[in-house]
Amino acid sequence: MSNDEIILTPKGLRSLELELEDLKTVKRKELAERIKLAISYGDLKENSEYHSAKNDQSFMETRVLTIERMLKKAKVVKNTGTSKVQVGSTVVLNDVEFAEKIEYKIVGSQEANVNENKISYESPLGISLMNKSVGDVISVNAPMGIISYELLEIRI
Repeated sequence: MSNDEIILTPKGLRSLELELEDLKTVKRKELAERIKLAISYGDLKENSEYHSAKNDQSFMETRVLTIERMLKKAKVVKNTGTSKVQVGSTVVLNDVEFAEKIEYKIVGSQEANVNENKISYESPLGISLMNKSVGDVISVNAPMGIISYELLEIRI
């Protein structure tokens, strides 16, 4: 995959589009109102409400630009089956040492979120899983040592 591309699942693309729409419509309007109200307090030099709103506006506009750039470079990948692990696959793994089942969704780096069990295909575990089949055993070099997993299931 090209270094310029931002790999997204269809759900990840939709999530970015919704965030961008919210930022451009709702959040911009809210910040404009905050700035207007803060200006009404007078003296802008020592007006913490004004400076806070301007900082928030700066962060928001940076996020808008970031999302717009990501969408221009986005390559949406659609999962085409369950015979091999690919971006968009949901995998069920068995930790060989502890006999624990773990489920992950393989996504692009922009969508990765460990709290939601979404891992990047570029992470050490993601790299090890790509193109593997049910029954394969993979080993991942982790900070605590090598961890072995058996691939139990692949879902779309």
